Order: sequence, then structure tokens, then C-alpha cells
Amino acid sequence: QVQLAESGGGLVQAGGSLRLSCAASGSIFGFNVMGWYRQAPGKQREWVADITTGNIATYLGSVKGRFTISRDNAKNTVYLQMNSLNPEDTAVYYCRLRITRNDYWGQGTQVTVSS
Repeated sequence: QVQLAESGGGLVQAGGSLRLSCAASGSIFGFNVMGWYRQAPGKQREWVADITTGNIATYLGSVKGRFTISRDNAKNTVYLQMNSLNPEDTAVYYCRLRITRNDYWGQGTQVTVSS
């Protein structure tokens, strides 16, 4: 059984920064992809960024240059450093682990950016 636990959300003013963390536990072996999604009120969940076990990262266009995804494979942990936040970044952020065609999700952490 794989479980994901996110942390690091909160309230920040526009232009500020937050760092999200997501620790995975359970049977995790071999190649996998960890990433972040977000869901704003009244909107569908959208992909934000992914990173492979080989540290190949990809980003949603609107966050590229502001957000940085990284991971610690020894700890099965993924991070999302978010800089230059704006109110449009307000959402619940979810961590996802994809391994052997299975997806596992965290419970979500709220990020609120005030103007």
C-alpha cells in the first residue's frame, strides 16, 4: 500500500514564496514519476509539474520559471518550490505518484495567495 503525505501549504501575499513537500511511503521500487496537480474553486484539477526518478522535470507553462520541482529518491519525497506567487495560484495542491501504471494521490494542501 502506497501513501502520500503533503505539507507546506498556507497563506502568502502576492509575490511571496512557499515550499510544498510530499513524502511517499510503502512499496516503491524502480522507475516512477512524482508530480503536483492543483484544483482551484470551481475549476478542474490541472497538472502543474512532474519529475522522474532520473530528475527529468516538466512544467505547466504558466508556472515555468516561477516553480521548481525536485525530489529526494532516498526519501521518496518530492518538493515544489513556488516563487513569485500570484492570486491565480490559489488552489488545493495534490501530490501524485505514478508507478507501474498506478496512480496514488495525497490528500491535498491548501495554498492561498492574497492580493
